[in-house]
Amino acid sequence: MPVDSPLVPPPAPPSGLVIFSDPRFAAHAPASYHPERPRRLDAALRGVERLGDVGRVDRPAVFARREDLEGVHAAEYLDALELKLAERPGYLDPDTYFNDATQTAAWLAAGSACALVDALIDGDARVGALMARPPGHHATPNRAMGFCVLNNIAVAARHALKRGLKRVAIVDWDVHHGNGTQAIFEHTPEVLFVSLHESPLYPNSGYAQEVGQGEGRGATVNVPLPPGSGGVAYRQAFERIVMPILSEAAPELLLISAGFDAHSRDPLANMQLDDDDYAWMASRLREAAGESARGRVGLFLEGGYDLHALEFGVEHALRGLLSHADDGLMPRGQDPSAAFALSAVLEAQRPYWKSLKK
Repeated sequence: MPVDSPLVPPPAPPSGLVIFSDPRFAAHAPASYHPERPRRLDAALRGVERLGDVGRVDRPAVFARREDLEGVHAAEYLDALELKLAERPGYLDPDTYFNDATQTAAWLAAGSACALVDALIDGDARVGALMARPPGHHATPNRAMGFCVLNNIAVAARHALKRGLKRVAIVDWDVHHGNGTQAIFEHTPEVLFVSLHESPLYPNSGYAQEVGQGEGRGATVNVPLPPGSGGVAYRQAFERIVMPILSEAAPELLLISAGFDAHSRDPLANMQLDDDDYAWMASRLREAAGESARGRVGLFLEGGYDLHALEFGVEHALRGLLSHADDGLMPRGQDPSAAFALSAVLEAQRPYWKSLKK
């Protein structure tokens, strides 16, 4: 039998973890206290260190190419942004500050997002993580907002399509709706975008009826959950909606917008997740990526503003991606308020997914 016979499946990527980070991310800093502060990166990297010996490989950050940024952001926005970032420190919107290091940090974050995708596609590792600032999922094609300047995970997903993949999934478990990522891909059927978020909450979008536009209808899946939701609610959402859709979509690469601000300790939101909940969600996504994506998962740091929750959330999420999490980590049962919210999601999504019509 020839070595390249189609009957022989390609080898699976090795187990292990590739991490992209850079000290220059910390230089993006506010003039006074701000929840999106350099110490967040320190906490996230402590979470990585807590993993111990997992076959980790550290990679240096790389700058984004203009062509990669233009895959998701308008050229006019990028031109105006470069001019603005060259000014004295200030704000891009009421929430999003910049200083003389912001352009370097943002361009390194977006460039490293592409490098992470390359590492996963080329088989350097099965799991990759981008520990970067500023975060990205609120940045739209033509606007910085919500602490975000460039949409790192969107740049990564577009790069994966340019590399030849046909189907990419983004699961956003940040407590805030990933409005920027949705805006970028809502017309794109090749990119499945799933967002679980507290509602109502900033940026006041991500309702169940937002399912995408044109050819992309059904490829946007919003799971708004009521304030106070915890592990039981997220488990219901995963089992009834997220996992069936991912199985049916069969993505070739799975990317996670990993905010840790749905943790009960977070000061900017009202959800009740704990460390083990992040391990369980990550483990389930690892399972979802097992066959169609050959286990390839990339985790992108988004929000999370309590340093303790961020450190241990990162550790537990990565543990969940690297090894199966005990099913007992998540309590069984029903959350009535979440069940009501999920019924609206099911009603909105059933026309597009056979797995939800049962």
